[in-house]
Amino acid sequence: MTQPLCILIGAMGGEGGGVLADWLIDAAMHAGFPVQSTSVPGVAQRTGATTYYVEIFPQARETLGGREPILSLTPNPGNVDLVAASELMEAGRAIQNGYVHPAKTLLIASTHREYAVSEKAAMGDGRFDSDRVLQAAQTRSRSAVLLDMRALAQQHGTVINTVLFGAMAGSGVLPFSREACEKAIERSGKAVQASLRGFAAGFDAAMGRVQAATKLVEQIKGIDVLPVRVRQLPEALHKVVVAGVELTTDYQDPRYADQYLDTVERLLKVEQAHGDTLDVTRETARYLALWMCYEDVIRVAQLKTKRERLERVRREVGAKDHEPIYTTEYLKPGIDETASLLPPALARWLLRKLEGKTWHRSLYIRTDTLRGFLMLCVLRSLRVIRRRTFRYAEEQAAMRRWLDAVERLIPQGTALEIALAGNVVKGYGETNRRGHRSLRALLDEADKGASQEHLRAARLAALADPEGRQLSGVLQRPVAAQPIRIVRKPRPELQPK
Repeated sequence: MTQPLCILIGAMGGEGGGVLADWLIDAAMHAGFPVQSTSVPGVAQRTGATTYYVEIFPQARETLGGREPILSLTPNPGNVDLVAASELMEAGRAIQNGYVHPAKTLLIASTHREYAVSEKAAMGDGRFDSDRVLQAAQTRSRSAVLLDMRALAQQHGTVINTVLFGAMAGSGVLPFSREACEKAIERSGKAVQASLRGFAAGFDAAMGRVQAATKLVEQIKGIDVLPVRVRQLPEALHKVVVAGVELTTDYQDPRYADQYLDTVERLLKVEQAHGDTLDVTRETARYLALWMCYEDVIRVAQLKTKRERLERVRREVGAKDHEPIYTTEYLKPGIDETASLLPPALARWLLRKLEGKTWHRSLYIRTDTLRGFLMLCVLRSLRVIRRRTFRYAEEQAAMRRWLDAVERLIPQGTALEIALAGNVVKGYGETNRRGHRSLRALLDEADKGASQEHLRAARLAALADPEGRQLSGVLQRPVAAQPIRIVRKPRPELQPK
């Protein structure tokens, strides 16, 4: 007995999941097949994709003798023939929810990552393990087609849904031909040529005619183009240090990168004098580069005006070269951000004067206009005075204490945990302040001669709990009080006319 073909599609906003579902419906209708589809919107801020569910009865309606098949509105776990995901963790979510069955389901997924809010907000490395999802995709599905569809879409100047549609057609599970799918794209009348290029790339990749990677492969510069000072370091440090040099140079200037290299070389000498491993130097170099490039107002403006970022925005919205885009940047500076740009003495006076008070100014800057873009360029140009700002002095003092502790503890064998503790300081605002408090607590424990096991437990506790409760438990300290601020909302009838 003929059964409906059940297709579940997971795609994020802007990836054309709805258009893909429309293509499937159009191709099925022109083939004379009964078809039905539903969609469930996801949640904003990357906590869930919109899912599209399509059921196609692969038998022409004219052969049914007036009968109509009963098609379902929702997918049933274990009864889905094809699951298509536009991103790797969406495939993992489908597997976790039971929609991918090892005896029934063909899984087609892109292997690139769009990190979720929970991954980005984690105090430590919150990224989910992509290898676990790739392994589950191979073992939990009847068959899996895994390739980097984002790279193929960018290569052919199109959106990822076209590549996904091509991979679905190339897998052979759809009940209509390649030509029928291409005709559906043509009938849509939207970016037809680019969509057909993406479709062909996905089709060929699924058929094995082109090589498509199942992972994003990191590429680092060759040894022949490394800076001279980096080339003189042990090869095990090249990857981390060259990335640190590039980051600190872009953040400030070559002199700042030399300051970074001076620290790395000094730690390397101390570590080599006490053993053969380079773990302490490598991890210190990693987190030192990130810390030295802390996010201030200047850095935010610099990143928002980078050519690469502007080009990426155009690609993500699918704008052509001749098409204008309208961009509004949202900034919300407060007292701390304002004080961070002032000389240290003036900033401390301002913070004392406004202690206990809160102030934020919401700014909406149209960077597609000359005036708005120049405002960010002016903020970006303040990089030349960064070394004389309050925030720079504070961060450098905290870094020096951390680095001195790492160097001092190398002979004792507990330096690695303090080096790894550099990961505690990150972000901005209250998150950054909590990180500094946690690091100071760890350094206080190290000054008392704490064991490596105790320092490791404290470090992991600091990374696991942004409020500091777990760290307070490990250190046997009272939990820091968190103020509750109640802001009365003014009644509209009492506002001045």
